[in-house]
This record gives sequence, structure tokens and C-alpha cells, in this order.
Amino acid sequence: MPTSRPAGEAKTDEVLYRESFRIVGNDFEHGGEVATRVKAILKQLGFPTDAIRRLSIANFEAEMNVIMYAAEGSLELAVLPTAVRVTVSDRGQGIPDIEWAMQEGHSTATPEMRARGFGAGLGLPNIRRNSDEFNIESTVGVGTVLRYVVYANGKAGS
Repeated sequence: MPTSRPAGEAKTDEVLYRESFRIVGNDFEHGGEVATRVKAILKQLGFPTDAIRRLSIANFEAEMNVIMYAAEGSLELAVLPTAVRVTVSDRGQGIPDIEWAMQEGHSTATPEMRARGFGAGLGLPNIRRNSDEFNIESTVGVGTVLRYVVYANGKAGS
């Protein structure tokens, strides 16, 4: 039997907006453009400023990881009434030791990446820190999938 709800009240898992963004590996010139586009979409949808800030940090870090370490990837955005779900997947080298990679300061950045100002080893920890939910899966030689959620008004239940 279908459940009823008052008019105008959205189901909490109902997707209000969905979009997929392509990320090209080694395209440093356009690095950050996807994160900037997502930020503009969330502002237009009226998402809270703090949640947008946290998502912008996580999205930028994830986007730059694809640019630095993969041939290509995508950022999948799903905006729900109370949260934003993001999935970033790539076709790249994969991460051999996720536990090591999740520690601040641990980086496999090349000297060229470091010369561009990247490679401090804060990307994955920053994504986790700015997310209310975070999951990473990676297969060496295949690629990596990040899934993270940011709630509109802080972590659910807090």
C-alpha cells in the first residue's frame, strides 16, 4: 500500500536533481571546473552554505585526484531533499593500499604534480573529513570509486 504525505513534503530519498560530469585525466587547465559547476547548482537549489562549502572541498579534491591519477573519470551528483550524494569513479591506476592513502601526508604525487602545488597527501583525508558518509573502493590497474554524502544540516542524527 503506498504511503501518503502532505503536499509539498518530499520523500527523504527522492532525487530532486541528478547530473553526471566528465573528468579528463591530466587536464590540469580545467581542474576545479566540475567542483565549481556543482557549487553553482547547489547554490541555485538553495542548499545550506556550510554543506556547499564542505561539498566543494570534497568535490575539488576528488576531481583533482582523477585528473592526477586516472585516464578519465566522472562525478555523479544526486541532490536529495536532505543530502547530496556524490559518486566519483575513474579508470586509473587504482590505490594499492587504501589505509596508507587515507593517512594525512601520504602521497604518490610525481615531482611534476608537486610543482603544480598538489601532492601534500591531504586529498582523500579532506574528502573523508568533509563528508558525513564516506566509502572508497579501488582495484589496482582498474580504478577507484569514491562515494560520499553530505547532509544539508549536518550529519544525520546529530
